[in-house]
This record gives sequence, structure tokens and C-alpha cells, in this order.
Amino acid sequence: MGKITGFLKDVVSEMRKVSWPKRKQLTRYTIVVITTVVFMAIYFGLVDLGISEVMEWYLAL
Repeated sequence: MGKITGFLKDVVSEMRKVSWPKRKQLTRYTIVVITTVVFMAIYFGLVDLGISEVMEWYLAL
């Protein structure tokens, strides 16, 4: 039990050393992540659609 308590004290100590982002930075990072995810979803959706169309055309021959 002493090892677990020591571990948890170390975790709390390390968490106090962490440099957390400010609200403005966090908002900016969140917007960048959401924009990137949306862009990648659209890109891969279009690639998938294109491959599907090519496969349908090829199989119709």
C-alpha cells in the first residue's frame, strides 16, 4: 500500500510541474484540430467515392 501512496504523491507532484495551455491557445489548438479532421474526412470521402466509381466502371465492362 505504501508503494501506491508514494506513486500517487509523485503523480501529483509531476502534475503541478505541467505547463497547461491558456484559454486562447487551447481554443486555437481546438480549431486547428477540428479543421484538420474535417478536411481529412472530406478528402478521404472523395478518394473513397472516386475509387468506388472506378471500381463500378471497371466491373461494368
